[in-house]
Amino acid sequence: MTREPVEFEILGPLRILRAGTESKPGSPQESALLALLLARAGQPVAVPEMVDALWGERPPDTAVNVLHRHVGALRRRLEPELPPRAKGRWLFRGASGYRLATDAASLDLLRFRALREQARQAGAAGSAVDAVALHTRALSLWRGPAAAGLPARPRAHEAFRSLDRERLDAVQEAADVALRGGLPHALLDELRARVAENPLHEPLSARLILALAATGHRAEALTTYDTAARRLSDELGIDPGQDLREARRAALHGVPVATVAPRTAALPAPAQLPHDLPTFVGRRTELHDVLAASASDPRLAGTVVITAIGGMAGVGKTTLAVHLAHQVADRFPDGQLYVNLRGFDPSGTAVGPGEAVRGFLDALGVAPDRVPHGLDAQAALYRSLLAGRRFLVVLDNARDSEQVRPLLPASSGCLAIVTSRDRLAGLVAGHGARTLTLRPLGIEEAEELLVRRLGAERVAAEPGAVAEISALCAGLPLALACVAARAAAHPQFALSAIAAELREARGSLDAFARNDRSADVGAVFSWSSRALSPAAARLFGHLGLHPGPEVTAPAAAALAGLGTREAGPLLAELSGVHLINEQAPGRYAFHDLLRAYAAERADTEYGDAHRREAVDRLFAHYLHTAHAANLLIAPYADGLPLGPAPAGCLPEPLADEEEALAWLTAEYPVLLAVVDAAAGDGSDRLACLLVSSLERFFDRRGHWHDWAAVQSTGLDAARRLSDPVLQAHGLRGLARVAGRLGLHDEAGAHLDGALDLFTELGDDTGRATVHRSLAWESERRGDLAGALRHDRLALDLLRAGGGPAAAQASALNAVGWSHSMLGDHEQALAHCTEALAVLEQLGDRVGQAATWDSIAYAHHHLGRHREALASYRNALAVFRDLGVPAEEAGTLTRIGDTHDAMGDPEAARTAWQAALALLAGLDHPDATRLRSRLEEVHEQRSPS
Repeated sequence: MTREPVEFEILGPLRILRAGTESKPGSPQESALLALLLARAGQPVAVPEMVDALWGERPPDTAVNVLHRHVGALRRRLEPELPPRAKGRWLFRGASGYRLATDAASLDLLRFRALREQARQAGAAGSAVDAVALHTRALSLWRGPAAAGLPARPRAHEAFRSLDRERLDAVQEAADVALRGGLPHALLDELRARVAENPLHEPLSARLILALAATGHRAEALTTYDTAARRLSDELGIDPGQDLREARRAALHGVPVATVAPRTAALPAPAQLPHDLPTFVGRRTELHDVLAASASDPRLAGTVVITAIGGMAGVGKTTLAVHLAHQVADRFPDGQLYVNLRGFDPSGTAVGPGEAVRGFLDALGVAPDRVPHGLDAQAALYRSLLAGRRFLVVLDNARDSEQVRPLLPASSGCLAIVTSRDRLAGLVAGHGARTLTLRPLGIEEAEELLVRRLGAERVAAEPGAVAEISALCAGLPLALACVAARAAAHPQFALSAIAAELREARGSLDAFARNDRSADVGAVFSWSSRALSPAAARLFGHLGLHPGPEVTAPAAAALAGLGTREAGPLLAELSGVHLINEQAPGRYAFHDLLRAYAAERADTEYGDAHRREAVDRLFAHYLHTAHAANLLIAPYADGLPLGPAPAGCLPEPLADEEEALAWLTAEYPVLLAVVDAAAGDGSDRLACLLVSSLERFFDRRGHWHDWAAVQSTGLDAARRLSDPVLQAHGLRGLARVAGRLGLHDEAGAHLDGALDLFTELGDDTGRATVHRSLAWESERRGDLAGALRHDRLALDLLRAGGGPAAAQASALNAVGWSHSMLGDHEQALAHCTEALAVLEQLGDRVGQAATWDSIAYAHHHLGRHREALASYRNALAVFRDLGVPAEEAGTLTRIGDTHDAMGDPEAARTAWQAALALLAGLDHPDATRLRSRLEEVHEQRSPS
């Protein structure tokens, strides 16, 4: 028998349509349960999250039983013809929770997302009309707020608030496509409606102003700005942000909307908060105090509000901070930033303020190569980007006030939440922070935690055992979570037996016990690890040797001398008992207490020789994989060669450049930690070789500040080894990154030292690479003749010594470029054309694109504008294919210059606007200059 089709709608009031006819979704709680399953769009929903959605922080003792009855009723409502206990086609239960099977044909949310993806593809293909039409179809599926009409408690759940934010993101994205595609009328009504619902949402208001101005409604656009500015001042006590100010300027002066797209169009609003635990319990007093204080003055008194959450390790500071952040996230529509500062990490590798602020700048869309040098300048840029905007900033696990200060926003519309074991007295005295010191959970809260994880019936059956478990865990949520994991894994065990096991266990974490010796947290961890299989317990001890912050199955396998297929299930076993956490698919991390415990296990269970062998295997794994990745992303680069991988070292297999870049990006923080760890424990040669293998990745991604730090570490290691080859390469690398950072005096001194060493070594290829860098430095100083001299020396050395063909061709192009800079464009063409032939034969696409650009530049200055355009387009095609937007923007700018010289102002303006869109997306400083140029051209050509 063919079953009638069923459709679900969640983008507005909840609806069930059976064969086109609407049917009732059930009682309010059944409706809320169905809505939650639909909001997760086919993903499993855990029982604790369902309980939280239906009842909040005080569920009844019978909550789980009632929930199961609701599930049964829902299953019967969806499939009334289904026999009892038969497997249906909609609602399923697995290890992770309940899941409602849906697809784009049965759920409007999935249709909405599919249409958005089709719109993006159409936009990428250059069809603005199709993209706008698809975006409009997607938005037409919304009939109101997600799950509108549910009772207030479930409707406030994060799942539905997230969908509402997704709708606003879609409106912004659609508006940007319409504005840039010259179709501002298409989203005008949608923008008006959404701004009316969200009057304090600055990005939406900015886009509405631009759309109104572009459709001839200039007076309404200016009125919209005035209304938004007044409400921001009256309700939040802040001035309009840059997006709104830029939109008003466009409306006032008639600036083309494509040149003033809001900054938030470049990247989606950062949403870096970790997941809010569905099993969060307790802390009602603390949450009430903080939320009440934040809400007491909507203007925030013109100051930054900082909540410093302190307390001993394992007491739940991070959990509370993240939960609190999710509670107030909707007050900060411009985004949420999060960083784990690792201030008390057992490895001692805390995140420096510079590293943290650079991470924030990256999340805010600042191109890495445009990050200024020095912490003060970086922090100033960070504060400027947040000025006039509303951001939530969570600074987790801070060491002290000095680590935090550069990361505090200065805008009165922002909130910073800081966690630390330190009292952070400097923040209280200097920044007016409100402090909140967490204490262990009381017996009632501990019981509530266990109820969430084990069920009310099981906990209520043994109140004495629950009290003993809470006492033995000293009320620490982390320890209680480990105990609950053990009990949940063995539902047949009595809680009294588990309490007895815990009582008999012994462990030690003296370094983290601090002043509260009542909590033998080590005993809990020791007891948890005793529940592991022997292989998983062995792996856990080895993980204590990893420098952090995350570990994958291949790296864990290298540490323990296992195969990758063996390590994966063992990591899953460790995660299942909460000894490690799976931060992202396939990537695991420790709580710092557990890292300390694992390190203790490694020290007590393994001898020095065993630990040394494990660490050597790990370091070799990262080195040889990084070296292989480097050869894929820069096959013609001049790096240090490696010998064969040692026995037992299995580098990760990387098939192509895309996989290499993905691996380097994912492992980036780990690789930085490995360089420091290797240099710190006597593995100096490995540290030098790893730095060499990472140079091209640093440069390609613009991670110059990190490059400078690890390059200095590598050079120090090379000097300890007294190895002139490693020192020469280290000096040259340090010179390169110093030049990128604008530290040209330092770069020159390093290059002089590198040249001396390469000369002593008789390494002509090394000398040539130094002369190439000296040429670059000379050009920056305006010494064009000196640049040509160094480029010629590099070319001569490479030719005489039989250097790599790619290096010779690159040097030949550099000689041609230097001739062009000196005005000798015919010589430039001769050299660059010869270089291009070699690069095409080698397949060096980066070199080809750069050379086509040089050839085009020479043609332009010889007045051969059509030849220049053809060459520029060749360069442009390669840069686009490689995904190098900054280089693409530079070529587009020069294409505009050529069109301008040919007397085609419209084509010039089109190219410049395309370049400006790329530069604005990178938040590139050149965007301001190009925007000003476009405005000047517009004013010159406007009738007086």
